Order: sequence, then C-alpha cells, then structure tokens
Amino acid sequence: MCYKISRAVMEISMSSSMSSTPVRAGANSVPSGHVIVNEKWRGSELVQGFQGRITVIFEDGLGLVDFHISKRLCVLYVSEADLVAGSAYKRKLVRFRNASTLNGIVVVEKSPLSEQYFPAVQRFVVLELGMTVLPVANQTEASHLIAQLIHEESKEQGRNPFQRRAHSHLCDARILASIQQIPGVGKVKAMSLLQHFPSIQQLSVASTQELEAVVGQALAQQITWFFSPPN
Repeated sequence: MCYKISRAVMEISMSSSMSSTPVRAGANSVPSGHVIVNEKWRGSELVQGFQGRITVIFEDGLGLVDFHISKRLCVLYVSEADLVAGSAYKRKLVRFRNASTLNGIVVVEKSPLSEQYFPAVQRFVVLELGMTVLPVANQTEASHLIAQLIHEESKEQGRNPFQRRAHSHLCDARILASIQQIPGVGKVKAMSLLQHFPSIQQLSVASTQELEAVVGQALAQQITWFFSPPN
C-alpha cells in the first residue's frame, strides 16, 4: 500500500536530515520471549511491568527505537509529555521511517489530559507515515501491550507452517482494556474481536469487511476510523 508523503513530512525530513541518528537493529535476531530495550528506559515503570513476563536486554545506542520486539518489528513510544510539548515526536518518527526498513509500531499515551491531541497523532502516523498507532493509558498498560506483541511474534517465529494454526488464547484484562478504548467496543465485543484477530496489530490492519463479519457494519466502520482516521 502506497502512502502519499505530505509537504509537512518532507519539510520535517529535510530539517532533521543533518542530525539524523542511525537506527540500529539491536540484535539481528531477538531471542524468543525477550525484548531489547533502549538504555534510557532502565528503571522505568514500563520496564518494571515486564517482570515475570518478558526477559529484558538493555542496549545503549539504539538511536530512535525504544523497544526491539523481533528482528523485523520495533516500538517507538510517544509519551503524554511528548504530545503536550509539541512536534518533536513527529521529527523522531519521520527520521525513523527514513532511516529504517523495520516495521515500527507507535505506542501513544492517551489520557484525559492528552486526548485532544490523539486524533492528530493518528492522522500523522497512519495517513502520513503508513505506520500503526496503538493507544495506552499509561506505562503499565504499555508494558502489557508490548509483552502481548512479543508473545505473538514468538509464536509466529516458532510456528510450523504445515500445522494448523492453534486457536489463540484470550489476552489478559489490560489488553482487553486497550481494545475497549475504541468507541462502542465493550468487553464482549473486545473478546470477540481478539478471538478473530489474535493480536492487536492484526486488528489494527483488518479491513472493514473483515470486521463487519464479527461486529456488524456500524461498529466495523468505527474501528476502522479509530486506527485510520479519515481526512
């Protein structure tokens, strides 16, 4: 799928090209059940949330990336403070996209204080950069979301392509809570969606037609707009 690069994105890219930080791939292969974490996150609430769930490997010099989930997938984190402060986070995301072939997921803090900024972030990340954006209420919720993404990646890496895909287990309450942030999606609908789309990443890229088969036309359109807001 092709994405049209807006003039604003081009200007951000040009203004930051002189000071662009290379994006390191962390490890060429992230061990199953592990996450490579930018050293700046050491001691954070988010990393503490990985305890007992994911093995953390700290690495300095990862550049723009905050968390490496696998050799192909990484997470860039936009905090509430980043949103309120201005457009610096946009420069970071544009620099990442220009410097890396990794699939990047943008995790964004969305609280009552920063909710007003979220639609603009959605439009920029999804429509301008062609990346996935996932909202979280705080760092603790983000740790559970990232852990779930890591488990999904680990299953993909270890799955035998000749075996019938096992039915995915329902994720924990915090992941369900993340899905319920979509207007109109309650707990029952969230559980139904995750049974058909085993990871939040898959849900975010599902077509409206695929969603209609699970939740009906009206809510399917609402979910599509949530992840890919219209102009």
